[in-house]
Parts: sequence; C-alpha cells; structure tokens
Amino acid sequence: MSSLRLGYIPLIDAAPLIVAHEMGFAAEEGLRFDIVRLNTWAQSRDMLGAGMIDAAHMLMPIPVAQAIGLGPRMPALDLVMYLSHGGQAFAVNTDIAARLRAEGYAFDFADARRAGTALRRVIKGPLRVGVPFMFSTQLELTHHWLRACGFAPEDLDLRTVPPPMMADALAAGEVDAFCVGEPWPSFAVERGIAALLLPGPAVWAAPPEKGLVLRRDFTETRGAETGALMRAIWRAGRWLDEPDHRGAAAEIMSRTEYLDLPSELAERGLTGRLTVTPRGELRQAPGFLAFHSGGASFPWKSQAALIARNIALRHGLDPMAAMRAAMPHFRTDLYRQHLRSAGAALPGASLRIEGMIDADRTVPAERGQMVLRADRFFDGFVFDPPTPDSSES
Repeated sequence: MSSLRLGYIPLIDAAPLIVAHEMGFAAEEGLRFDIVRLNTWAQSRDMLGAGMIDAAHMLMPIPVAQAIGLGPRMPALDLVMYLSHGGQAFAVNTDIAARLRAEGYAFDFADARRAGTALRRVIKGPLRVGVPFMFSTQLELTHHWLRACGFAPEDLDLRTVPPPMMADALAAGEVDAFCVGEPWPSFAVERGIAALLLPGPAVWAAPPEKGLVLRRDFTETRGAETGALMRAIWRAGRWLDEPDHRGAAAEIMSRTEYLDLPSELAERGLTGRLTVTPRGELRQAPGFLAFHSGGASFPWKSQAALIARNIALRHGLDPMAAMRAAMPHFRTDLYRQHLRSAGAALPGASLRIEGMIDADRTVPAERGQMVLRADRFFDGFVFDPPTPDSSES
C-alpha cells in the first residue's frame, strides 16, 4: 500500500480528502493517506512546491497565479480535478447589518443585486473585506459582485486573513466584512458578531472553489498513484453528494483532528441551510456546495483562462499571454485518463463559454449525455475563452 501526504486547510470543502480516508475509498485504491492540517494557503503552496506534501486541497486560482509568474519560483503545479464548487458566504459585522436592516434590507440571502446595492448605500468610505488569499475564488467573487454594484477600486480595501481567523479579525475591527468558505461564516454568526449577506453561488451560480493540486513531476513519474488518488477522491465526492450522507460527513468533519467544531456548525455548510443572523433567521441556499454532481469535478480550461485574465488585468500583465500560460495547468487530459475507468461523465470538450448556463442542462458527453450545473453570473457576464493550442486540449 502506498502512502501519500495530503495537505488541507480546515474548511468544509476539504471533505473529499477526509472522507476518502475515513470511509475507505483511499484504501480501496491501495493508498494510505497522511492528512496534514495546514494554517495558511501560502503554507500549502510552498509545502507542495518543496515536496513536503504530495498533494494539496488548494484554492483554484493559486496554480493559475503560479503559471503566470505571480508566486515563488517552484516546480510546475497542476490542478487535476476540482474538489468543490461553492460553499462560500459573504458576512458583514453587526454594525453594518444594523444599517442594512434600517434601510429595509431583509437578508434574503439570495439576490446579489439587491444585497450589493443595499451595501453600497450604507457604506461611507472604503469597505475593508477579508479574503483568504490574494489568489482566491473569494477575491474573484468579491471583485465581480461589488464592482458590478457600484463599488470603485478605491472603495475596497481587501485584506488576507486565514479562514479560521476570519471571525477574530471581524471581532477585532480589522475588517468590516469577509468572504470565506464554511464553516467560518457560520462560526462568526454563532459568536454573535456577524450576519451573512449572500452565498457565493448568488454571484456565480457554480463558482469553482478548491482543486486537487499536484506537482507536475509527481504526475509524470508516479502515474499509477496519481490515478489511484484521483479515483479515491472522485468516489468520495460522489458519496458526499448523496443528501443522506451529509449528516455523516458533518460528524466526520467536526472531529477534533479536522475542524474541531460542533457537528451542527459543520452541517450548515454541507446542507446549505444556514443561520444568517444572530437572531436565528434561517435561509436555504439551493446548490450551495457541490462536490460531484453536475460535472463539478471536471477542471475546465476555460475557468483557468477566466481567472488568469482577471488576475492579469489586476496586475498589469498581458491577459492573452496569461490565459495561454494558465490553461495547460488544468489537466483535463489526466482527468479523462484516470477517471474514465471509474465511470466519470466526460464532457466532449475541455473548455466552454463561461456563464451561459441559466439552469442545469443535459449536454452530450464522451459517452451518452451528462448534466452540467448552471453557471450564470448574476449580472449576465459571459466569458468566451481563447482556443487552446492543440497540445492543451
């Protein structure tokens, strides 16, 4: 049996790694996991680059940033599959929440336009927003949402805070709001210091969140272990997306060695049934978090291109060159190679126009048909990626 060392940050969306270990999917593939809890995303990236871990639960924009030269020099990092879509929430402090309520905002936790324009009305001066990393889906969602609702660049002061520290940063007045993955938004509400304003999928219906990231030299020299790892985690994601399994998953994730929180808090993010204010107001967020369904684990090259374009524009780089550099690091070839035998649904293409699907849609697949999740942006934004080189398809 081969041993692999996997790094994770304590978040609900690390569940595929942990469930693969706890429920025996790894053992069925001949693997033993040593799961290592890490503190920050920079630590995760650097330990993977140094070979101190074999694979990482990682923010999907990190390998994009590395590919376009925004990060420390290290071996090439590849995202071989997604671990999750969604699972994030925007939170504000109780002072802002009170101002929003005085303006008549009802905390419906669903309408991004209404929430963003209400926030724009009550904020005077820069809004300090905590995000877990400067290359993160949370930063992408924050930029897209607030810019579309009237916030100018100078109106936003984005600050990086490790996910477990978000509530402390809010309580200390270091940030006014934050966007982070569960369970940390719910943890802040439970402490009575925050209200949840919006789920991430209200901005982008299926925001790609975490990926399984490996060094390219690992995938090239240890192909059998790469495939076994991908199949174990793919099966764990499929298990997680069975509604009847979410309660058991919450119990596993809440254990001391993982999140070390009450299982009820872990269950909120897994079910999408969230307490959004300290008053106890409940909201259901359909499609809040997906691990497998609707092709959620497929690493679309068009999403690598979209994130590369956004990062390049913010950093004064050539967007086309950035997109070309990033797309080869989303390994649709390895996904097809290693998951075809497991029965994964495989799209007929490796890139698509992002933001075009208003509702879950049945599309042709490599074999038969498959369902793709809705991926609309709240403001109608669409992104048509460049055609990759033949070597990237």
